[in-house]
Amino acid sequence: MESALYLIPVTLGETGLHRVLPDYNGEIIRKIKYFIVENVRSARRFLKQVDREINIDELTFYSMGKHDAPERYASYLRPLEEGHSVGVISEAGCPAVADPGADVVAIAHRKGLRVIPLVGPSSIILAVMASGFNGQSFAFNGYLPVDPSERMRRLKVLEQRAYAEHQTQIFIETPYRNAKMFADILQVCRSQTRLCVAAGITCADEYIRTRTVQEWKKHSLPDLSKIPAIFLIYG
Repeated sequence: MESALYLIPVTLGETGLHRVLPDYNGEIIRKIKYFIVENVRSARRFLKQVDREINIDELTFYSMGKHDAPERYASYLRPLEEGHSVGVISEAGCPAVADPGADVVAIAHRKGLRVIPLVGPSSIILAVMASGFNGQSFAFNGYLPVDPSERMRRLKVLEQRAYAEHQTQIFIETPYRNAKMFADILQVCRSQTRLCVAAGITCADEYIRTRTVQEWKKHSLPDLSKIPAIFLIYG
């Protein structure tokens, strides 16, 4: 196996690994002894799901978080500089995409180290695929402002961009605020603007619907207060 920094996707929820991850990933994971992870506990659980025979106690875990100083990650790559492969695992989906990991990857590139992304589910890409919106030009905007007035202004800016640039605008919210975000979109956006809500992607409670704002006002969302959701708007 080539010595590299492997970016290892995980499931987006309580979904069987066989449904969303290729067997090849397991072959790579079994050979890695060093892991940079967002959460040690969930990473250990994921590795046991990959293969119950993996000896967790023989592995080394380095913790990363979105508030950590990037300089801290340089030391995590020492095993890679010594010829050992290192894996990066975030909490859900693909590392470094709306999750910690990008700083680790950037440092690896600065050091001239090999970076290899493995195949796995990305809620952002899957949501674009299922939305019916422009898949050639889209922008992921992360979390919108928490302050209500700032969030309203931001929604108007994104909607204007969707029309002016024919670009799909994507954003997320903390699950317990999903209902509030949905209400704000219906209040701010034009009646003809299309909104896709994609929640629990690949999971048993998956919910994906695209309607105009006017049509959405005749429907209610299911309870998404505990389910990660992606919101997409398009003209």
